[in-house]
Amino acid sequence: MPRDTLDEVSDDTLLVLYANGDAAAARLLTARLSPRVLGYATRLLADRAEAEDVTQEAMLRLWRIAPQWRSGEAQVSTWLYRVATNLCTDLKRSRRGRAGLALDDAPDVAASGESALAALMQADRMTALQRALSQLPDRQRQAVVLRHIEGLANPQIGQIMDLGVEAVESLTARGKRALAAILAGRKADLGYDDDDDDREAVR
Repeated sequence: MPRDTLDEVSDDTLLVLYANGDAAAARLLTARLSPRVLGYATRLLADRAEAEDVTQEAMLRLWRIAPQWRSGEAQVSTWLYRVATNLCTDLKRSRRGRAGLALDDAPDVAASGESALAALMQADRMTALQRALSQLPDRQRQAVVLRHIEGLANPQIGQIMDLGVEAVESLTARGKRALAAILAGRKADLGYDDDDDDREAVR
């Protein structure tokens, strides 16, 4: 199938095409989903190298289940986020007791068209956000990242986290309040005006 046509095909269909031997479909699906999973795992783990391992393993598991995939039963991205969430949870359990979080591994900030000062301010915000996220309980962090950074709807988050919608809403609300409390004293040095909404910090 031509690449121009593949670009318009759903994740679900691309996975089925891959299962039927279409290598181009696999490459496109990887290009679509890997960056999202990597960003998500980096937020949960605060460690870029570990997040890359999680992304690779999650994609490998996706390829392995491709022949059994049943179209229409679930979204590919939802399935992949759930696998990544479980892998991150397992990693965090295995490394408990090890000191330090790799906050330097926060995603790079593109400085194109910005002044050096603006780029540094944005980098400081990203680092502060990552530090604040790392202080949240695991489930709150997962819910906040999925909702406010990945932009997923509550029903989809519920499928990923195996929770009802009300539980997702509760986790997200508690996580946002905790983030606001953690970041409250840093508005001035992070460049936020007093009337800025704390939600900007989790975009």
